[in-house]
Amino acid sequence: MRIRLCLAALSLVGGAGLATASAPAATAAAACTDIDVVAARGTFEPGTLGFIVGDPVYSALKKKITGKSLSSYKVNYPADLSLTSAAQGNTDLVNHVRSQAASCPSQRFILVGYSQGANVVDNSIGISSAGAVVGSPIVATIPAALEPRVSAVLLFGNPIRAIGKSVTGTYQSRTIDFCATGDPVCENGGGDVGAHLGYSANADAAAAFAATKV
Repeated sequence: MRIRLCLAALSLVGGAGLATASAPAATAAAACTDIDVVAARGTFEPGTLGFIVGDPVYSALKKKITGKSLSSYKVNYPADLSLTSAAQGNTDLVNHVRSQAASCPSQRFILVGYSQGANVVDNSIGISSAGAVVGSPIVATIPAALEPRVSAVLLFGNPIRAIGKSVTGTYQSRTIDFCATGDPVCENGGGDVGAHLGYSANADAAAAFAATKV
């Protein structure tokens, strides 16, 4: 019940915030920028890339990463409670990276995922979110040949952590995974619904980490 309250609150809190704040515009990642920021929003999360995580993280990345051009892409998926939602996001993220990589041979990527969007990113880098809240089996992975071009993976409220999993292997050293104390989505037994809605506070730390990896 607490988890569903978290997910439902995303639409309410985000919607209220959007009335008073404008999100940074996302660039259609067709141009061959130095870095493409690929963001998967949380369940029901409004905003350009995601009001709670994607938008503030993209703004922070533009400040922290100097001397390089950035573009952004909002993963196209339902971000709802349907059984295939995360799988659709997984497919779209991988297809986007493959397409961009082919069109822009020097472009690198930063992957950002919040809540269900973290499941999308997990699956795309080969860590199954099956069994996690709003998770799914892996349906596509970023090809091994493109793995070196993923500079950083930034995760927030990652549901797989509540089932004892984390990012391991190839991407582990390039991943930062925030789970607020008491967040019931990423902490087994967590009871603080508000903790899941506060990850904007980690935007600068995430961007600083990414800046050391690009």
